[in-house]
Amino acid sequence: MTPALHRAGLRLLVSIVAVAALVVCVLSALTLSDYLTVFGLCLLVLAGSSLRSPHGPTQGASLGSIVLMAVYVIAGPAAAVVVAGVGSLVQAKKVPLMKRVFNSGQRILSAAGGALAFVAVHGPVGESALHDVPRAILAVTLTGVAHQLVNAVLLSGVLWLERGSTVVRAFLREVVLATALPMLGYGYLGLVMALMWLGGLGLIAGILTLVPLVVARWALSQDAAERAAQAATMRAFIQVIETKDLYTRGHSERVSEGVGILGRQLQLPTDRQQALEHAGLLHDVGKVGVPTSIIRKPGRLDDSEMDAIRLHPARGVELIGNIPFLEEVKSAVLHHHEKYDGTGYPAGLSGTNIPYFARIIGIVDAFDSLTSTRSYRPARTVEETIAILLQDRYTHFDPGLVDAFVEVIRRDGWKPAAAEQPAPNADLEVPIDHDDLSLGTGGGATGSAAGPS
Repeated sequence: MTPALHRAGLRLLVSIVAVAALVVCVLSALTLSDYLTVFGLCLLVLAGSSLRSPHGPTQGASLGSIVLMAVYVIAGPAAAVVVAGVGSLVQAKKVPLMKRVFNSGQRILSAAGGALAFVAVHGPVGESALHDVPRAILAVTLTGVAHQLVNAVLLSGVLWLERGSTVVRAFLREVVLATALPMLGYGYLGLVMALMWLGGLGLIAGILTLVPLVVARWALSQDAAERAAQAATMRAFIQVIETKDLYTRGHSERVSEGVGILGRQLQLPTDRQQALEHAGLLHDVGKVGVPTSIIRKPGRLDDSEMDAIRLHPARGVELIGNIPFLEEVKSAVLHHHEKYDGTGYPAGLSGTNIPYFARIIGIVDAFDSLTSTRSYRPARTVEETIAILLQDRYTHFDPGLVDAFVEVIRRDGWKPAAAEQPAPNADLEVPIDHDDLSLGTGGGATGSAAGPS
């Protein structure tokens, strides 16, 4: 499908969603009877929609979703559709018009999907919910599931037209699945709010429900600010390192991105994924203690110079050793040059005795090195490098992790190092880069990656 057809399809989809949402919202509004209650709920959803509660480094959910789930029980499914439409008016100022229209339509139709589920199980509305709490719990659960399904289908359609099927798969895995349980939890908070409202508290129930969440959101924002400061600290380390060698500029960032890709392929939990990416970013931080003359030396390293290179993992652990938030990455930094057959350094670990993150970093580290220009050779192609990884399974790398990495690279592609790297020096006698798969005792790379000797 050409870009023009993608754009046309996107405009058509947005138009259909907008018209359908408008019709559903108007029909729902015509069935309302208790306008005062709906008005109060609209005010509450506007307040909640202006606040977002993060569920991870990139995801968030509007607190208005809690109010929306309460509306089904307090005032009925038709009121929920109307309230969803009002809540959709709260959007970021810089959102383009077409996206703003789609967002509003998507929220209304998602609420309508939830309404159909609520009606299908005869969800209790008003005071009857106080006398049939089990059915109310069932109705809220199914309503939440239906709401998420409609939302996921609509957003997947837009993403497919805009960016392709790969992004859709990532969205379903990293957003929909990651937030499914938290969103159901919000539904149950909405039910609690509804029961308090119907029990006599009215609008105060919304305040009692949302205020603690606002406080929690503030605390989470402080945590996010701390994480941002941590990330800045790590990048400052890396900038110091990469001023030493033009050939490795951007290497640590690419390794962090690459291990992140592999971690998502392996479906690591969010906290482990973040730790892995930190480890990838900092794996070579110990090179800050290696003399620049050794890093830039245009030729074979002698034994003492080679020993200085081999010390960089231990120096890296020393540098990050007193930073508490990096505790999990120390073993990965220390052992990322171990080999699967036990011939690596610094401890000669083999097989699964090598820490899991270190095995992952070793693969991506070598992959990025080989697809980048070095002083002694031009960059290899992605397919050439994949062939090397596959050949050196069991000797250099964990075979299962190599297979997973190759699968994701062949599926999603890889962006090699930028072309502004200096051209290689054709006069150099031997390759010397420590990232090239293996290092002989004499100081040059050996094995499949070595190149001409």
